[in-house]
Amino acid sequence: MEDTYNNRTSLAKGAKDIVKEAKRHATKKVGKAVDRATDEYSSHRNYSRFQDEEDEDEDFYKNPPRQHGQGNQDNEEGSSDATEGHDDEDEIYEGEYQGIPSAGDSKHKDGQVALGQLVSDATRDRKELDQEREADEEELAQQYELIIQECGHGRFQWQLFLVLGLALMSDGVEVFVVGFVLPSAETDMCVPNSSSGWLGSVVYLGMMVGALFWGGMSDKVGRRQILLICMSTNGFFAFLSSFVQGYGVFLLCRLVAGFGIGGAVPIVFSFFAEVLSREKRGEHLSWLCMFWMIGEIYASAMAWAIIPHYGWSFSMGSAYQFHSWRVFVVVCALPCVCAVVALTFMPESPRFYLEVGKHDEAWMILKQIHDTNMRARGQPEKVFTVNRIKIPKQLDELVEMQSESGNSVSKFFFRIKAETQGIYHNLMKCFNYPMRENMMRLATVWFTLSFGYYGLSVWFPDVIKHLQADDYASKVKIHSNERIEDFTFNFTLENQIHKNGLFINDRFINMKLKSVTFIDSTFRNCYFDDVTSVGSFFRNCTFIDAFFFNTDIYETKLIDGTEVINSTFTHNKTGCQMTFDDDYSAYWVYFINFLGTLAVLPGNIVSALLMDKIGRLSMLGGSMVLSGISCFFLWFGTSESMMIFMLCLYNGLSISAWNSLDVVTTESFPTSRRGTGFGFCNALCKLAAVLGNLFFGSLVGITKAIPILMASSVLVCGGLVGLRLPDTRANVLM
Repeated sequence: MEDTYNNRTSLAKGAKDIVKEAKRHATKKVGKAVDRATDEYSSHRNYSRFQDEEDEDEDFYKNPPRQHGQGNQDNEEGSSDATEGHDDEDEIYEGEYQGIPSAGDSKHKDGQVALGQLVSDATRDRKELDQEREADEEELAQQYELIIQECGHGRFQWQLFLVLGLALMSDGVEVFVVGFVLPSAETDMCVPNSSSGWLGSVVYLGMMVGALFWGGMSDKVGRRQILLICMSTNGFFAFLSSFVQGYGVFLLCRLVAGFGIGGAVPIVFSFFAEVLSREKRGEHLSWLCMFWMIGEIYASAMAWAIIPHYGWSFSMGSAYQFHSWRVFVVVCALPCVCAVVALTFMPESPRFYLEVGKHDEAWMILKQIHDTNMRARGQPEKVFTVNRIKIPKQLDELVEMQSESGNSVSKFFFRIKAETQGIYHNLMKCFNYPMRENMMRLATVWFTLSFGYYGLSVWFPDVIKHLQADDYASKVKIHSNERIEDFTFNFTLENQIHKNGLFINDRFINMKLKSVTFIDSTFRNCYFDDVTSVGSFFRNCTFIDAFFFNTDIYETKLIDGTEVINSTFTHNKTGCQMTFDDDYSAYWVYFINFLGTLAVLPGNIVSALLMDKIGRLSMLGGSMVLSGISCFFLWFGTSESMMIFMLCLYNGLSISAWNSLDVVTTESFPTSRRGTGFGFCNALCKLAAVLGNLFFGSLVGITKAIPILMASSVLVCGGLVGLRLPDTRANVLM
């Protein structure tokens, strides 16, 4: 055999290359077959089949194949780098560490011709390069799954679980902050009815754009870094919004805060999935979903405990008012701040580093995961056995260069333009074959589930308020044709209507008018001092020789032709006065929301425990269909208690659909497009929320048939579409 090898080396260069190419392919096929058999039947992990194929070519000629018995002896002695330091029981000890290994593709596999001449990537077809990268990604996905299994599931994953949970909790809080502060903020800032409702829509629009932008950026820059930027942006502008006084500035702050938090959901799930093995992924991503529910419970509990308490507020003069709802906004920003601090201590996703060609950084993080988990298990002597990791072929992208002479502002906008174009091109790949059909189904499920859920979330509290308002109005006291002279009013008037009244020389001192309406009444020579009128109006009334001191009675309260003759207004209270003293309806609405969020807890636990047993698709479709059916029974709710019970049932059934959809979406995209694809789906979710708010909100108090039928039908249809999605339970992270 040795003589034959020596004779072959004396042949002509062209013949040698031909033989070398043939032997390379033969050796590669044999090696892969042997490694597959080893993976199936051996209890020891072997990463040799992921090593570079060029190394096999060189080894074939430098070290010719030995006799059959000699080859078996080498395998038994374990001479490869991956097994150095092993003892007889295949254990490796910490003293055997030899530094960071080289990447699996340190020598890129360039195209070759028969005579061995290299062909550069620039001259190769783009489709061929994409196919080569896809093959590398499939190989990396299989190897990465084995590596994560070796790292184990332990302390590191639970630490990251808590940190990412805080970020997801912040997203849940942000969604519900809007609904809780909306009535108070609009009253406090004297928002006219024409501008009412903008706050809810503008926050969702900010979250929609943020989900698409930050999700795409996470595929280009990194999960951890972009998540830090998102959470920092949200935390800063959320705090700032609690101090601004103008409604326009407040809207702007909440818009930017929503833009920041919009990237949390796609990045959090992408990040956490990339450090989980296949058998752990469904269950632990479902447990992570609980933090969104915890954020919902936190927001509901804080709203119930803080907003109705007018005594929590303070003021600096009459111009600056810091009411209790602003305290609530500050408290709701605390989870975001905690998430930012905790994220600074966590590493980047190793799967992302491998995707962008950073082998050494990824290897060090994987080693950190392994060592952290092994120390927690009481096995610190265990050493990370991976010595080489496959890296996908890195394809160059044509990027327009910015002139060196450009100023910093133009460079900044050029960078934004370039990154936006990159996100767009990456998003378009999500709609290419063979992902197009699945992408459309995912988008349909996201839209229908969000439209029904967020639409009912807005409609239901308003229905409760409407029922309470009807009950409140049924208890109104009506006084007609009364004549009161030389009387002092120093108490609270509530839920009353005074028609055709005549008040002469009366004094209204240090009193409150709550939901009181004066119609066609006359006030002659009356004195008003320190009067607060919440929800009170004067319709077609006449004030003659009246004096107003330190009151909030001004033109917005004097409506429908009210006349003011020879009267004086001094030291009027600025701003819209608000109070929650003895406000039963405020307490009750917040308490109802709190109960609704608590009802989610059992459904969340059940979905996490059964996610891998029942399957993602069965749970997704079944949950949406059942929640649609439960929504239909809202039609028969004629009392508050019945409506509250149906709300809790609906929330408990729908949460399993959300958890399943998050898991399926995470597993449906390759690593290079996971953040972009998930971000697009989440942006569609927020768009559906805006449309649901507008549609369902416009029907409150008019009819309940259309909202109930609409929500029920879209949920059932979306559930049927979800059953046709591909099962991702057995997928490795591409």
